[in-house]
Amino acid sequence: MSKTVEFYFDLGSPATYLAYTQLPKICERTGSQLTYIPILLGGVFKATGNASPATVPAKGRYMFQDLDRYARRYGVPLKFNPHFPINTLMLMRAVTGIQLRHPERFAAFIDCLFKALWVDGRSLDEPATVAAVLTENGFDPNEVLALTTDEQVKAALKDNTEKAVQRGVFGAPSMFIDNQLFFGQDRLDFVLEALS
Repeated sequence: MSKTVEFYFDLGSPATYLAYTQLPKICERTGSQLTYIPILLGGVFKATGNASPATVPAKGRYMFQDLDRYARRYGVPLKFNPHFPINTLMLMRAVTGIQLRHPERFAAFIDCLFKALWVDGRSLDEPATVAAVLTENGFDPNEVLALTTDEQVKAALKDNTEKAVQRGVFGAPSMFIDNQLFFGQDRLDFVLEALS
């Protein structure tokens, strides 16, 4: 019986970006399913009293050096976003909305946003930049914006975030296999082990 990885993610986390580049390969290799669950990392931090490692200057400097090491190991591009940290509320509502209303476009949607943030270093805090990125990738910015104000979409993101905290999530990326939590892109070897 194939296992499932429940991947709790927020676009604003560079560690989550790295996990996102590796999890599909891991799941393909092990014949496992990958389920994407968008959450609001700011909401998780608020509920758990956690904070970004970047709020501690020495830890933040180390974190980005370490993430760069992992990007080289994985053979994927990673650029420190000069606009970090990014307020992802609207982005994660958009992600949730696309997942709910246009699941066939979900992969392409998160691909273009992860790339804009962690490869191209674009400022997705700015509505004009978000609109440009969406247009460049074949999405209608007005349609996506409408999703971010949809009450069902807003409630779904809030619900995902609350349920994540109830399950023990305190940051991103967080992955569950059979109700066992694995936190951080540097724990993917344990994810692979649990799936094998």
